[in-house]
Amino acid sequence: MKLQLINTINGLVPCFDEDADGKRKLKLGEVYEAEIKVSRNFQFHKKARALLNCAWQYLPETKQKGFRTIENFRKYLTVAAGYCEVFFSPKLGQYVEYPKSWAFDKMDNAEFEELYKGVRTVIDSLLATIVSKEEFDNYLKRF
Repeated sequence: MKLQLINTINGLVPCFDEDADGKRKLKLGEVYEAEIKVSRNFQFHKKARALLNCAWQYLPETKQKGFRTIENFRKYLTVAAGYCEVFFSPKLGQYVEYPKSWAFDKMDNAEFEELYKGVRTVIDSLLATIVSKEEFDNYLKRF
């Protein structure tokens, strides 16, 4: 079981109702082992998803069809931003770049911020002839 906790003067306290429910399931006097790590900022995760959705909206329909899905577009942006793994494809007989996950629990805030900046740079370049950076930023605030 994973719980989101906040450290207070009174000790570790559950952050959300689901976490409080999980904590209530723990037996008093029982010894538990926990691994403590700083949780990634959920608002920042939402900001990155908004960036992806906003960029998708600005893509001309012909380019959207080329990517087929917004998930393929996310993968393209991720690889183009350099956040990828490289492996040898026996079928293609060459090395292939594969995007890393944006999963909330797969990276810390610093790593996610680096990914966000890289993806934003790729988006700015991709949309440079379609929309100004200022207009894009104003539209992004709606997401």
